[in-house]
Amino acid sequence: MITELSIVIPTYDKDCVQLVEVLSEHASQAANLCYEIIVADDGSTDQQIITTNRRINTFACCRYIERQKNVGRAAIRNFLVSESHFPWLLFIDSRMRVRDRHFLQSYLEQDDMDVIYGGYVVEEKATMRHCLRYLYERHFLLNHPASVRQRHPYLDFHTSNFLVRRSVLERIPFDERFKHYGYEDVLYGRQLEEANVRIRHIDNPVLFSGFESNEAFIEKTEEALVTLYSFRRELKDYSRMIQLTDKLRHWHLLWLARLGFRLFGKQWRRKCVGGRPTLRAFNLYRVGYYLKVKR
Repeated sequence: MITELSIVIPTYDKDCVQLVEVLSEHASQAANLCYEIIVADDGSTDQQIITTNRRINTFACCRYIERQKNVGRAAIRNFLVSESHFPWLLFIDSRMRVRDRHFLQSYLEQDDMDVIYGGYVVEEKATMRHCLRYLYERHFLLNHPASVRQRHPYLDFHTSNFLVRRSVLERIPFDERFKHYGYEDVLYGRQLEEANVRIRHIDNPVLFSGFESNEAFIEKTEEALVTLYSFRRELKDYSRMIQLTDKLRHWHLLWLARLGFRLFGKQWRRKCVGGRPTLRAFNLYRVGYYLKVKR
């Protein structure tokens, strides 16, 4: 049983108060648990959110650290490690919510493994059918219970909700070359596999909430694809996008995919950012945009 735990939350322009309140309540009720909750703000620009998050400093065993400069998703996680004190760390993304009252206890019982990934779920909302991020996440999660994720434990690892030994993070920090959005967790999965660090996948999900606009999601997707291309050598065997484009090359179809993007790319993008997005248009646009970056 884990008795010392640092709960660490990287954030950028997200209100974390409710998430911290729930986690604080769970931790305070756990028997014989010494804990801390640390929120590190990676240079947020929304002053209202910053002011709201300062309430976290009034909660017992909780800290809200304001950082003036945005250092990126990898560096802010390494910073949280340096600020924490206990031998186990629980990372949770600030856009997530805790929905199960047994959430923290389920993690505290996992002391026989190095890394434990709990997963996430998306709440069913008929009113979100116009939201591309919602449609994408719902589709992605259809076949991702822990039993399926465990078949490819390193490929299906994400940083949104995972428990890890401090000694692992000290030995294998996040790669701070990742300054922009996307794929830092994919590379970390590769680093864990190369270091023979054991991962267990369990069904202990957080709830994905707070979806961005379709335009914002497309822009983040484009940024992530640029990141993917920049690290294509390191991510070659860990990216389904790279695997797909390799197949297109093998089948001598890259020219056709590039032609399709030149002819229809703007149309696909308009479909994605409009009021009736489809995953088909999104997937076609992603492949075409990656091939455009790849030129």
